[in-house]
Amino acid sequence: MHRFESIKQAKKVIESADALFIGAGAGMGVDSGLPDFRGKEGFWKAYPKARELGLCFEEMANPVWFERDPQLAWAFYGHRLHLYRDTLPHRGFKILKELSNTKKHGNFVFTSNVDGQFQKAGFETEKIMECHGSIHHLQCTQNCRGAIWSANDISIDISKEFRAKEPLPRCPYCNAMARPNILMFGDWEWESSRTDAQRRALELWLDEVEDVSATLAVVEIGAGRAVPTVRHTCEAVAKRYNAPLIRMNPREPEGADIMLASGALDVLEQIADTKSV
Repeated sequence: MHRFESIKQAKKVIESADALFIGAGAGMGVDSGLPDFRGKEGFWKAYPKARELGLCFEEMANPVWFERDPQLAWAFYGHRLHLYRDTLPHRGFKILKELSNTKKHGNFVFTSNVDGQFQKAGFETEKIMECHGSIHHLQCTQNCRGAIWSANDISIDISKEFRAKEPLPRCPYCNAMARPNILMFGDWEWESSRTDAQRRALELWLDEVEDVSATLAVVEIGAGRAVPTVRHTCEAVAKRYNAPLIRMNPREPEGADIMLASGALDVLEQIADTKSV
């Protein structure tokens, strides 16, 4: 299908829907200037120190570093925390929010991103599921009490050698090292209660959409195959509700009803600017 026709079809599907299910991966933040860590070179470009150490993203994003070398672990996550705090969501978020506001049954966001950009863009916190957790929340490395608390009051000072300076965040209950409430690779101590509550809210919303026979559109943005959680979830929701799946991905758009091989901002701006059909 010609690109313009695909854009028009996507707009028509979105406009005619009573509710939007939005799935977002790392590609959603690229237009805001955030790295997507695609491949070793992409990760190393963002974190040259990891290249020196010979570490890829999967090896660096591992809770073992908070025990083995907490200053390195907090340099990595502290840098990301401040980066996400300082980043403004691109216009595509606003377009999605405006489209959602026209829906009788609103929207729900399912994202693998830990950056909090949807909340910053004004999406309802109660209608967001962060399947990998959030960098804006902390937990104990030992998960001593199953507690999760806000990271709003912490600031990480990082040296030129890419080492986090003391004092590092610590658990207020047992004084063990604290860590972001993010699901990492090889992670057995992640406290999932916050994300579990978000999952229950999503399931209730999906049930409500089904109960009233609402027309659902599934919009998937920037979710690749490397970590396929968002893709699989969007495919499952689309199948369950017999809903069209719109997939926006510059490299891997295949497998959807409407395939748009471009980045988030480009496609969303075109959908917003295309005359109604």
